[in-house]
Amino acid sequence: MAKASEIKVGNILRFNGELVTVIEILHRTPGKGGAFYLGKFRNIKTGKIVEARLGTDEQVEICRVETSDYQYLYEEGDYFVVMDNESFEQFSVAKDLFGESAKFLKEGMNVIVSFESEEPIMAQAPNFVELVVTYAEPAVKGDTSSGAQKMVTTENGIEIRVPLFVNEGDKLKVDTRTGEYVERVK
Repeated sequence: MAKASEIKVGNILRFNGELVTVIEILHRTPGKGGAFYLGKFRNIKTGKIVEARLGTDEQVEICRVETSDYQYLYEEGDYFVVMDNESFEQFSVAKDLFGESAKFLKEGMNVIVSFESEEPIMAQAPNFVELVVTYAEPAVKGDTSSGAQKMVTTENGIEIRVPLFVNEGDKLKVDTRTGEYVERVK
């Protein structure tokens, strides 16, 4: 247990029985009454923002979270199976922990997973992935007004809007946070 005055942005707390990450913590000293902390927390499971007022000596539980690199092995129902790169131990991680970036995962790719007492609580795909184009519509000659784009399909079935010069068989760098084309890779 720790005092509210020891909370820092980025800490993971157990608040009202839920795991939350600290987004913002402000110390307030009103002219009348005692000082207090205003905290803004994001629920790890639901993503909902919670605001709370904590006394300076109020006890909070700061959770010990271990974050490490893992290798994505394969998909199994609603879970992804990942392997610890050092101990070769395998874990099942719920797909929803990866959010929208889950569709970009390829076997053998390194991912970051955070565990709190043997339970995975957060997972993150790499910010950029390289995907091969399996289908590209042919570019229409003369359709080159500024910023013209077309849709292509990648090796894992994702459709991405790209510039007209991208062809079938090209390797693309894609941002997993936005799902947007970044560049063509040689």
